[in-house]
Amino acid sequence: MNRILLTATWNFGRLAVERAFNMLELGASALDALETGINAVEMDESVQSVGYGGLPNRAGYVELDAAIMDARGHRSGAVAALRGFRRPISVARRVMEVLPHALLVGEGAAEFAREQGFEEEETLSPEASEQWLQWRETQAPPADVEDSHDTVGMIIWTPDTIVVGCSTSGLKWKYPGRVGDSPIVGAGLYADEEVGAAVATGNGDEISRVALCSRVVFLMERGMSAQEACDEAIRYLMRKRTDSSGTPPHAAVLAVRADGSFGVSASYAKFPYALHDGQSLTMGEREALEPE
Repeated sequence: MNRILLTATWNFGRLAVERAFNMLELGASALDALETGINAVEMDESVQSVGYGGLPNRAGYVELDAAIMDARGHRSGAVAALRGFRRPISVARRVMEVLPHALLVGEGAAEFAREQGFEEEETLSPEASEQWLQWRETQAPPADVEDSHDTVGMIIWTPDTIVVGCSTSGLKWKYPGRVGDSPIVGAGLYADEEVGAAVATGNGDEISRVALCSRVVFLMERGMSAQEACDEAIRYLMRKRTDSSGTPPHAAVLAVRADGSFGVSASYAKFPYALHDGQSLTMGEREALEPE
């Protein structure tokens, strides 16, 4: 197999990378491999921040967000606040391939999924339902911790292809209709075939406010390495969005330059990610970036 690089966020990113790499070995396209890898996490009921198994909004409905981007020509598709479909990354890909639009939301996204033949299914798992019922008794606000913001974000790079995707159920107990960074091109993901790609995870509201992934790619375009660009983008987020108590937003970003070099940075300690160089898969852990 030619030189490749696959990377994905969080410990469950291992599953995504393993499934995607297996597809590439079988001769699948990078887009097919990306979709299959993210689907594996979306369908894993034990993952409570992505797809089936994701924790619902405050009204008890699971609303899923996803986006996919092909660096060639900035092709992209996304869905947000999608109910009733367990594999939103697949619906997002269909948006990219069928429609002139970049993003569909809510009932419009669901109607499109039905038209395209996707199976409508229950997206609230029994365990997620039980947790929501318990939360409803207390109405406690979600804390800014890892289990509130986990997103499966993935990049696949080959010498002639860069694709990126992300999928999430969003902030648990969120206000109905809330959409974070994941389906927003430039915020949760971005790719340019001449420069590289980036994908983010964390507090989607804060990531969106600084268009984090487009910033990473633009910094690489200005000559920074993937690692330098990730670090500078996270520092920018920390400078601009740290609250009055001195707590920075919860965010991390992965990037791959067009030359195949890799970078990762985070505003908090021990951010885990998966990385496959075509020979072996390793799990990395990024410490918190020190503020300036």
